[in-house]
Amino acid sequence: MSVSEIYETMDYGTAPENAADALAWLVDQGSRFGHFIDGAFTEARDDFESRNPANGNVLATLTQASQAEVDTAVAAARKAQPKWAKLGGHGRARFLYALARLLQKHSRLFAVLETLDNGKPIREARDVDVPLAQRHFYYHAGMAQLMESELPDADALGVCGQIIPWNFPLLMLAWKVAPALAMGNTVVLKPAEYTSLTALLFADICVQAGLPKGVVNIVTGDGAVGEMIVQAEVDKIAFTGSTPVGRRIREATAGSGKALTLELGGKSPYIVFDDADLDSAVEGLVDAIWFNQGQVCCAGSRLLVHEPVADRFYAKLRARMAKLRVGDPLDKSVDVGALVDPVQVQRVTEMVAANTGGEVFTAGDIPATGCYYPPTLITGMNPADPLMQDEIFGPVLVSTTFRTPAEAVELANNTRYGLAATVWSENINLALDIAPKLVSGIVWVNGTNMMDAAAGFGGVRESGFGREGGWEGLAAYTRPKTTQKPLKEITAFSGSGTPADPIDRTAKLYIGGKQSRPDSGYSAPVWGKSGDLLGHVSLASRKDVRNAAEAAHAAKGWSKTTGHLRAQILYYIAENLAARGDEFARRLDAMQGAKTGKSEVDLAVKRLFTYAAWADKYDGQVHGVPIRGVALAMKEPVGVIGALCPAEAPLLGLISCMAPVIAMGNRIILSASAPFPLAATDFVQVLETSDVPAGVVNILTGPQKDIAETLARHMDVDAVWSFGDKAQSETVERASAQNLKRTWVNNGMARDWDGAEGEGKAFLHAATEVKNIWIPYGE
Repeated sequence: MSVSEIYETMDYGTAPENAADALAWLVDQGSRFGHFIDGAFTEARDDFESRNPANGNVLATLTQASQAEVDTAVAAARKAQPKWAKLGGHGRARFLYALARLLQKHSRLFAVLETLDNGKPIREARDVDVPLAQRHFYYHAGMAQLMESELPDADALGVCGQIIPWNFPLLMLAWKVAPALAMGNTVVLKPAEYTSLTALLFADICVQAGLPKGVVNIVTGDGAVGEMIVQAEVDKIAFTGSTPVGRRIREATAGSGKALTLELGGKSPYIVFDDADLDSAVEGLVDAIWFNQGQVCCAGSRLLVHEPVADRFYAKLRARMAKLRVGDPLDKSVDVGALVDPVQVQRVTEMVAANTGGEVFTAGDIPATGCYYPPTLITGMNPADPLMQDEIFGPVLVSTTFRTPAEAVELANNTRYGLAATVWSENINLALDIAPKLVSGIVWVNGTNMMDAAAGFGGVRESGFGREGGWEGLAAYTRPKTTQKPLKEITAFSGSGTPADPIDRTAKLYIGGKQSRPDSGYSAPVWGKSGDLLGHVSLASRKDVRNAAEAAHAAKGWSKTTGHLRAQILYYIAENLAARGDEFARRLDAMQGAKTGKSEVDLAVKRLFTYAAWADKYDGQVHGVPIRGVALAMKEPVGVIGALCPAEAPLLGLISCMAPVIAMGNRIILSASAPFPLAATDFVQVLETSDVPAGVVNILTGPQKDIAETLARHMDVDAVWSFGDKAQSETVERASAQNLKRTWVNNGMARDWDGAEGEGKAFLHAATEVKNIWIPYGE
C-alpha cells in the first residue's frame, strides 16, 4: 500500500508485538512447570496443557496439584506466617515495594505472556492489567507501612487461600496477594487452569525479591484443586469467579470459622440519558463490553437507552462496531482478541443461539482459527429475556430502552446481581440522583471500568460480598486483637410455680408496627429461677418470619431518612427506656435470677446514646484515585438485617444488635434471647411510644433454631447476624448461600456485651455497604 493510499483509506496497519522474549522464558523453564511451594518450584509433571487461545498452540505443560501438595503448601504458609507478621509493617512494606518494582522492570514480559496465555489484546495487558497490578503492590506497600499506626487493633488472619479466575490472571493475583501480605498474612494461591503462566512468572520474581520462603505459595490445577484449598486448614478463602461456584464455596465453608470474601458475576447496566454526550458514551460502551472480549465480571452488558435518543445512539453504536478490529491479540491495532478457550466460545454461541427475542447485529469478520466470537448487539430485548438476566461473559451486548429516570432505575435494578453500573448524562444533578439508587457496589459516571487500588471493588446481592482495594478492603484480611472464649450454654429455667404477675399479660410478636399472635398458635412458658411462672411467649414460625421480612421490606423509606432524624429517634428510645428502667431491671433480675438488671438497663441506655451519636457521623470517604475526578466511598445501609440475639444479656444484647442497624438506615428482624425473651416483648411498648416507623424493628420470640434457617434463606433478607452456638452459625452460613447474603456470626465464641466488644465500628461495618461512585470532571 502506497503512502497516498494510506492517507486515502486511513486504515490501520498491523503492529505486531514480538513475543520472542516471553516464549524464550517459557523455553528456559523447559516449558514445564511444577508448583511454587515454600520458596521453590516443585518437580514438574505433564498433567495438562496451557494453550494460546488465539491459535491453539501449546505454550507449556502444567502440574495438577494433589491433596498432598496442597497440604504441603498450606503447611509452608502456616510455618512462615508468624515470622512474616512479626516482621512488622515496615519490613513487609520493603518486600511489597520490591515486588512492585520488579513488576515494573519486567512489565513487557508480563504483558506479552498474559496476552499469549489469555487471548486479550496486548494493548489491554500492557496499558491496563500490568500497570494496575503494579499499582496494587505500591499501594499496599504503603498500607503495610501504616498498619501499626492506623490499624492498631488489627491482627493478621493467618493463612489465606486464594482462588482467582482466568479473565484477569495477573491483576486478580495482585488484588488478592498484595493486601493479604501487607496485613501480615501468608497465601496459598490457585490460578485458573487456563491461565496460570503469569502467576508462575510472579513466583519467579518473588524469588528475585528475596521474599521469605512460604509467604507466597502457588499451586496449579483445575477446580478440584480449588476445592482442596477451600477444605484445607486455612483461615480465609478469597474467591473470584462464577456465582454458582461461589455459592458452593459458601456452603462448603459454613461453620468452619473461615473468613470468606466472594467477588462473583454481574449483569451491569449501562444507562444512557438523552442529554449524554452520545459519541463519548459509545466509546465508553466499547470499553464497557468489548474490553477483554466481554469476559469481565463488571462488563456493561445491559445497555439501557433513553427512548428519545435510542435510534440515533444505536446507529452510532453500529457504525462504531463496524470498525472494531477482531484478530491476533499480539497486534497492537486489534480491539478484540480471542476468548480464553473453545469451551467459552461454545457457551457464548449456545446462549445467543437460544435467544428468540430482539434484533441481532454482528460486526466484522473473525479469523478462521482461534477462539474468536464477533462483537454482537441485540436490541429490542424484554427485561425478563434470559440474555437480559444471565451473565454471558462474552462480547455480546443486549439492550432495551426506558422512558423516565425512575424507569431506568427500575430496569437497572431488575437483576439478581449488583456489581457495577454506568450512568451517562451531562446533567450532574441527574447523574448524582441516579447513582445512589442503583443497587451495586460501584457506579461510574460518564466513564466505565475505572479501577484503582485506593478504591474498593466488590458487589452486593449475588455478585458476592467483601471489598478488594482501599481501606475497606483491608477488613477482609484482618481480625480484631481479642482473645476469644467459647460461648457458655445458657438454658431456660423450668418450674411449676404460680404466676408471678396477678394479671395475665400477653407477650406477642411485634411485626410491622403491631403486636400479633404467632401463626402457629403456640406459646411457651417462661419460668424464673425460683420456679415462678413469669409469663408466656409466642413461638414464631416460618410464616411469622415471612411476615416480618415483608414488613421490613416495605419500610424501605427508613433508609432514605437523614442520620439526624434516626439519631433523634434513638435518643427518644433511650429516653423512654430510662423512664421505665426500674421495671426492666426487675424483669431482668426475675428472668436471670441475678441482681444485674439495673446495670444492664443502664448499659442499654448508654448503647442507644452511642449509636444515636454515630447515626450522623459514620461518614464515607473521598478516595485519592489517579484520575481527574473523585471516587466517593458512600456508606449505605445493607437493607433488611436479621439478628439472632445472644441468649445472655437479653436486653443489652438485643439493643446492641438493633441500635447500630437502625442507626445506619437498615430495618431489622430481631430473634430475641430464647431463654430470657420477656425483656424483648416488654421493649415493644418502648418502641411503640418512640416514633419508630412500622416495620423498621420487628421482634420474634421462640427457639432460634426454628427461626435461623428460614431467616437466612429468605430472599428479602439482605444479611443475618448470629450470636448463638456454633451449630447456629453453620446453619446461617449454609442457608445464606441461597442468595449469597452477608453473614456475621460468632462461630460459638463468646462476646463481652458489657465491654468494648459489645459496640463500636465492627457493628457499623456489618450494618453498611460501601458504594464507590466515580465522578470524573473537566472538559
